[in-house]
Amino acid sequence: MSKESTKNKTEDIKIKKEKSPKVTLAANDKKAKGEGVSVPVFSIEGTENGSMTLPGELFDVKVNKALLSQALRVSLANQKTHFANTKTRGQVKGSTRKIRAQKGTGGARHGSIRAPIFVGGGIALGPTFRKTILDLPKKMKKAALIAALSAKTKEGGVMGLEGIDRISGKTKQVQEFLSKIAKKEALFVLGTKEDKVLRAVRNLKGTEALLADQLNLLAIATHKTLMFTKEAVDKLEIRITKEISGRK
Repeated sequence: MSKESTKNKTEDIKIKKEKSPKVTLAANDKKAKGEGVSVPVFSIEGTENGSMTLPGELFDVKVNKALLSQALRVSLANQKTHFANTKTRGQVKGSTRKIRAQKGTGGARHGSIRAPIFVGGGIALGPTFRKTILDLPKKMKKAALIAALSAKTKEGGVMGLEGIDRISGKTKQVQEFLSKIAKKEALFVLGTKEDKVLRAVRNLKGTEALLADQLNLLAIATHKTLMFTKEAVDKLEIRITKEISGRK
């Protein structure tokens, strides 16, 4: 065997022994750490005031549709309630004696008065209470949240908001603002609790206000437009970065 062929085989063996790269979250992906994505900023009066740059590792990553679908199924399944419950023949009260003799009466054979055929007996195939809770690993939850934010941004459903301190608490003011920017079913994401904002949006159908710490996948999926304040973006970035790294 020649030296050249031996060298080629050695190189092949070395290539096979190389470890595959570790799969990490989008927040640690070098490709995701870009300059960010620019979105328009609107004042509460409904005028466009420039733009705002959102962090690319949260708002501009490749969307994992399979993960997003799985996380949504889990979130929706956990919203369901199964409170209906019926008792079987073994759970209802009633005598255990045989109702009548096996033979001689001319009637059908019966043993227990708790049988489903009798009034007051058990239910044969009724609903039973069950508590089902589905869950996902923390990293999958965070990756799904980032994917949802990125998908919403690519659809043009993410905007900046300024001047929330000028909201008087009147529903009409927020309604006029949404009509001026031609948006409905908006989610206002705030950095700190603003009682006047919460009061102004609570009577608007499909419109809600949440803190950045409360933002979740279901809220993003059920609103067509997300309105972020600058403070909310900063707090959301800190929150997700801490949860990914495992720090408290």
